[in-house]
Amino acid sequence: MTTVATADPAVRRLALPGGRWTRFALRRAARLLVSLWVLLSAAFLMIHLVPGDPVRAALGPTAPPELVAAKRASLGLDDALPTQYLHFLKGVPSGDFGSSIVTQIPVAETIGQRLPTTAVLAGLAFLLAIAIAVPVGVVVAVRTRRGRGRRTELAFAGTSVVLGTIPDFLLGVGLVSVFAVSLTWVPVAGNDTWSSYILPVVSLALGPAAVLARIVRVEMLAVLDTDYIRTARSKRLSPSRINLVHALPNAVTATLTVGGLLLSSLVAGTVLVENVFAWPGLGHTIVASIVSKDYAVVQGIVLVYGVGVLLINTLTDVAIAVLDPRSTIGES
Repeated sequence: MTTVATADPAVRRLALPGGRWTRFALRRAARLLVSLWVLLSAAFLMIHLVPGDPVRAALGPTAPPELVAAKRASLGLDDALPTQYLHFLKGVPSGDFGSSIVTQIPVAETIGQRLPTTAVLAGLAFLLAIAIAVPVGVVVAVRTRRGRGRRTELAFAGTSVVLGTIPDFLLGVGLVSVFAVSLTWVPVAGNDTWSSYILPVVSLALGPAAVLARIVRVEMLAVLDTDYIRTARSKRLSPSRINLVHALPNAVTATLTVGGLLLSSLVAGTVLVENVFAWPGLGHTIVASIVSKDYAVVQGIVLVYGVGVLLINTLTDVAIAVLDPRSTIGES
């Protein structure tokens, strides 16, 4: 991946004409609306195409048929599929996802209780990934520029490949075995104390950090060989000023693009990691709901994850357009 910047960072922040920004905003809004509609439709159909009767599963195999029929009628499951679909779409804007078949608690209430816990986990993991990837990528790029630091390059490449390919849930199991079970330094599960955040956050962050550090290094190496960086060196500016003030901002566009994608995958990764650490968030809840066939809860949580990923991708596009307005020029 090569950087799009070939000039000083100030050039990249030149404003585009207002009409181009308007077209850019309209395109992104249209894509977001279409994606949301596809997501809503897929979540609805997913529940209705899954074999088995969720009402029968919730009430048990010995429940009288009359009770099962009454429960289905109260949930609107006897209505025609288009009617159920329209009722579902009507309730989404107000956050009405129905009630849990098992607990009778509104799905929105369950999501409201679990979402902050998952958001904190994903947010801390993303911040840790950035805090590791950017300085590591910059330092390795500076030390391995033009064939120097061969050992550093090999060590970095090997470590980043290993960490980037290990599934986060498998990494979590290994961390639990070493630091929670063998050394007993941190709790095995839950989120009762600050130390219980360490292993889940690290499990989620290390893989994305390794991938992102490789991107940062590649982009920094490309920027360090540009003409304006050579000009900055000829002015006898300090290496730290050249690397951090002049080079790093021009390497941030591609890093931000990959960072947004990694954040999306990181949010999805909370499902498995939460179950490894019994983390009381959406990921743990959705797996328990799948096991109990509580499809209303599954449907609501799937929507929350999907909307989260769509919003992250949209905000990433907007941030890239602000940092590098020329990235929107080629779009019609």
